[in-house]
Amino acid sequence: MADLLLTDVAKSYGSVDVLKHINLDIKRGELIVFVGPSGCGKSTLLRMIAGLESITGGELQIDGQVVNNVPPSERGIAMVFQSYALYPHMTVRENMQFALKIAKKSPEEIAERVEKSAKILQLHNLLDRLPKELSGGQRQRVAIGRSIVRDPKVYLFDEPLSNLDAALRVATRIEIAQLKEAMPDSTMVYVTHDQVEAMTLASRIVVLAGGGIAQVGSPLDLYERPENEFVAQFIGSPAMNLLPGKITGTGEQTTVEVDGGGVAVSNYPSLPEDMGKAVNIGVRPEDFVATHGDQQRIYRGKVNITEALGEVTLLYFEPQGENDPVIGKLGGIHKNLRGNEVDMTADPSKVHVFMNTQSLLYRDKEIKHIATKAH
Repeated sequence: MADLLLTDVAKSYGSVDVLKHINLDIKRGELIVFVGPSGCGKSTLLRMIAGLESITGGELQIDGQVVNNVPPSERGIAMVFQSYALYPHMTVRENMQFALKIAKKSPEEIAERVEKSAKILQLHNLLDRLPKELSGGQRQRVAIGRSIVRDPKVYLFDEPLSNLDAALRVATRIEIAQLKEAMPDSTMVYVTHDQVEAMTLASRIVVLAGGGIAQVGSPLDLYERPENEFVAQFIGSPAMNLLPGKITGTGEQTTVEVDGGGVAVSNYPSLPEDMGKAVNIGVRPEDFVATHGDQQRIYRGKVNITEALGEVTLLYFEPQGENDPVIGKLGGIHKNLRGNEVDMTADPSKVHVFMNTQSLLYRDKEIKHIATKAH
C-alpha cells in the first residue's frame, strides 16, 4: 500500500479555477473521505489522483514517485465507480478475473486472488451468477472485489453507495468498514456527499469548498472543533445554529451578549482587545437544553413546528429577522411545546465562537482557502 502527497495541486478548465492550492498528505493505511457541497471538486480531485483528469498545477506523488504524467494503468490504483460497471455477459467470477487475465497472471494466481477476495466480501455463493441475478448491494460488492483482486497501492471510491436504497446503503457501508478492518494496511480515498458515511468510515475527513480545503481532521475533530462557520454548519445534521452577538467578557472564557437578549458563555478564550467585537456563537441543536428556573438563557423563541422522532424531538423556532431559523433537539417527546415560547441554553463547553467566520480556537493558526458560505 502507498502514501499519497498532494503539493499545491490545482485544476483549471480554461480560465475557470476548479481546484487550487490543494495540499494533502495521505498516510499508508488511512481511509480519507472527501466531502463538500455539490460542485466543490471532490470527484474531480479523485479523478486527478486516478489519472482520469489532468493536473493543471502542482505535484502528485504516490509512494514518493511523481505521477502527474503517468498513465492511470501504471499508477497502481483501483477505482470503484458510482455505477457498478460490470460486464453483463460475464459471471461474478469472470468479472473479477478479467483484469488479471489482461495482466497475464497465471491461472493459479488468478484463482487464489479471486477466492481471497470472495472470502473477504462474502461472495462465495455468487461467483457463478450473472450481474442481472444480483441485488444492487451485491453488484457493488463485486465491483469492490474486482478492485481487491488487483492488489493496488491505492483504492479510490467515487460515491459507491449513492445508487443504493437507504437499507442497502447502511448494510454496504458496514461491509466497507469491515473490509477496511480486514485490510488494515490498505490506503483508501473515498468521495461521498453523505455525512453519515464520512463520519463512520473515515480516518480523516477532508472538507472541500470554494475550490480549496476548508478543514482536514478526524470526524470528531470536525464535529467538536470546526475551524470556521462553513465546516461548523456543513458537518452535523441538523446544522449548527449561528446566533449573532457581541463580546462582553474576555479571558479564559468568553461571554457574548446574543442579539435578542440572551447571554452565552463559552470555554473559548478571548483577548482584552476583543471586547465589544461582533461574533457569531454556534450551538448544535443537540447541545441546546431547555432552561429551568433562574438559569441564564442563550436564546428565547416561539416553537413553530415540532418533529417527534421517538428518542428525540426537533423544535423549529420561528425565524427572527434575517437570521436563519433556530433548531433545537431535545431528548424524548415534547409535542406539547408547539406554539409556546421556550428558553434555551447550553453548556459553555458546547458553545462555539466565530469572529469573521473563523473559530476563536484557531485564531493564531494560519488557515488558507476557507470558504465562508460556499453552500
